[in-house]
Amino acid sequence: MLKDFFVTIICWIWFTLGGILFFLWRYVACALCSKEPEHIFQRLNSRFYQFFFRLLRLLAPNHRIEIATEVAAIRSAVIVCNHISYLDPLLLIALFERHRTIVKTRFFKMPIWGWIIKKSGYFPATGEGRFTRMLIEQMETMNGFFQDGGNLFVFPEGTRSRDGRFGTLSKGALKIARLCRVPVYVLHLSNTDKLFPPGKFIFQTRVKNIISLKVIDRIDPDYQQQVPSVTMLEQRVKDAYNVRAL
Repeated sequence: MLKDFFVTIICWIWFTLGGILFFLWRYVACALCSKEPEHIFQRLNSRFYQFFFRLLRLLAPNHRIEIATEVAAIRSAVIVCNHISYLDPLLLIALFERHRTIVKTRFFKMPIWGWIIKKSGYFPATGEGRFTRMLIEQMETMNGFFQDGGNLFVFPEGTRSRDGRFGTLSKGALKIARLCRVPVYVLHLSNTDKLFPPGKFIFQTRVKNIISLKVIDRIDPDYQQQVPSVTMLEQRVKDAYNVRAL
């Protein structure tokens, strides 16, 4: 128990002091000197979390992280993934240097962090109120983002699953895939909740565990011949998870 507490404190120190001392000045310099800072902000986010997971591997060696080669090679796609722990989006940010994702609007209001995620080109979860213009501006740049090799990853359930089952699917990302005519990769992430369980503050470092990330389906329609409906894409995603659950 003492080790779990110690690891948790070290990780939170990295999130606060590490971010301020080693990364904040880089974000500020990028914002001041670059005309298009989004790509650099995304790369800095990725590097920040890459270091975080290296730290976890060192402090919690009982937890192995296995990422399929085909996952790391994904480019220019919409990525749909199940959501079981707060660690899930951090892992995907660390994995993909050119990325966008959907973030709850309350995070845009936070000091410093809100500024960083806005500059990173992340989507607000809702387009209501002052977020309407931001959402429209992001949508207008999606074609260029995908052409540059970027990945939009989403956890369409919105909230973490407490029982491992795949929840209600939001269709926003699938609409973007259809509009921009890019493939959809369906990923399955397992066992991050054993390291950092939902509803708990302390990392569970002593459990022997393998965190894995795999592709369970690739949806790549022939958009020239027939553009699939969002409903068809949604059903294909659900089918992939249903087969996985059998």
